[in-house]
Amino acid sequence: MPEKIEGRVAELLEGKNFAMVATTKQDGSPHVTPVWVDHDGEHVVLNTAEGRAWPANARRSGKIAVNVPNQENPYEYVYIQGTVADDTTDGADEHIDKMAKKYMDVDEYPFRQEGEQRLIIKVAPDKITHNNPR
Repeated sequence: MPEKIEGRVAELLEGKNFAMVATTKQDGSPHVTPVWVDHDGEHVVLNTAEGRAWPANARRSGKIAVNVPNQENPYEYVYIQGTVADDTTDGADEHIDKMAKKYMDVDEYPFRQEGEQRLIIKVAPDKITHNNPR
């Protein structure tokens, strides 16, 4: 049964905290990359561009781990293990603009490449761990 994103976990995902997304490459080795993070109450929502390594890894295995440290206190973090619940281009351009507003305080994502196809990956949490040693 999927775990809920609520309370302090939701707050960390809603803050200007970067996520470290871990996937497994085809040869079995780990791949970790920093990304902007969002949630919709049920899923962790990640935005990327088609052709990058981590979404290809996630599609192949169906598994993703996401670590989101509190930028103000990196000893506090949320760790989420999950499965790919959705993989779509629908709404991805609008979503990356929303993320640019959150992280950069600009209305439009400034790093678009010509011909780039944005992609939303939604992750259903199988396990959520919140660590706050205070």
